[in-house]
Amino acid sequence: MAGLIRTTAVAAGCFGGLGAMYGLLSEQSKRARRMIGLPTDEPLRADGLYLPDGTGPLAGSAADGAGVRAGVPIRLAVLGDSSAAGLGAEVPGHLPGVLVARGLAEESERPVQLYTYAVSGSTSRDLAPQVELALSSSPDVVLIVIGANDVTQRLHPQTAAGLLGEAVRRLRAEGVAVVVGTCPDLGVVRPIPQPLRGFARTWSRTLARLQRAAVQRAGGRAVPLADLLASEFLTRAEFFSRDQFHPSDAGYQAAAAVLLPVVCAAIGVWDTALLPLPRAAS
Repeated sequence: MAGLIRTTAVAAGCFGGLGAMYGLLSEQSKRARRMIGLPTDEPLRADGLYLPDGTGPLAGSAADGAGVRAGVPIRLAVLGDSSAAGLGAEVPGHLPGVLVARGLAEESERPVQLYTYAVSGSTSRDLAPQVELALSSSPDVVLIVIGANDVTQRLHPQTAAGLLGEAVRRLRAEGVAVVVGTCPDLGVVRPIPQPLRGFARTWSRTLARLQRAAVQRAGGRAVPLADLLASEFLTRAEFFSRDQFHPSDAGYQAAAAVLLPVVCAAIGVWDTALLPLPRAAS
């Protein structure tokens, strides 16, 4: 959070005379960090095989036997940060990867093998090793959610978007379909006071726009999470977990609902023409 303060204060300094503003933002950053706290838990894990009838996760011989009966599994890998890993979810069934895997299995009428390589705290600098791990699983489709830590750790938006584009390009070169959930709107996080929250909103939405362009240039599909979900997260406190920063079970369900159709389209399960159009940014 302190990194965000320094970055936004420097950016705002281009408009002159903001020494007092820097002090205010620094104090607000400390207060927000105290309210949010540091994560004390690791994200839940529920990798394995998910069947079209809702069964799963299955592992080992059970998964092998089910795969033989139900058909060749679609291999889904999830990369990114704590929001991709599902930090804040109370039960494994509400992890974003699990929700997408179950939905994909139902829509495709095929089993889905879920692999999660997302690591809490990751920035776009950490995507390259995650990509290499994912490729070792020969995925059919990769879902990436990244960006919030790029903002809080002062990674320049152009740099962050470029690193994401490189990760997508590497996956596409191996024939993997890629769907990216772009940076969420950090301006909806209630413990962040104004005017810091306004800076967070601007920075995260700028990054999201650059990410979207980079993903599309690299041959992936981008889902603008900020445009699609910010208004709901802003008005529905139950969408946040106990730390008031990461999504709750309900928040992850809302995110999975906008990610799943694009994942389905990316591997040909849905017709792209049937996808809903993203809402314009507010």
